[in-house]
Amino acid sequence: MGEVQQALNQALFLGLFEYEAHFAHYPAGAFYRKHLDSFRGRANRVVSTVGYLNPDWPADGGGEMVIYAPDDPAREMARVRPDAGTFACFLADSVPHEVLPTRLPRASIAGWFRRNASLGGRVDPAN
Repeated sequence: MGEVQQALNQALFLGLFEYEAHFAHYPAGAFYRKHLDSFRGRANRVVSTVGYLNPDWPADGGGEMVIYAPDDPAREMARVRPDAGTFACFLADSVPHEVLPTRLPRASIAGWFRRNASLGGRVDPAN
């Protein structure tokens, strides 16, 4: 992820300085409603990433991440199947996305490249 961070900073001048991540396990039937990973004006999460860990994911397994158009959150831009080795990367504060119900246990590593958004004595991020 350090190489991705460096490439994003060099190409897009984003000022990314740290990466946070967590392991996400969705049991069968689980989903995640449409959302943004950061709010405008509090954008210490700049770039979202998802890496999938599910070998031999079947076509009918569900659990796809749906990515919507930033300028029209009702317009679907892509569906990302949670196949092992698949990697998605998008802007955290402007790309709505959701996870559709999964029919099988689904695993991924979700992460966010952050920048220091401290201002006026408020430390952001706090840790």
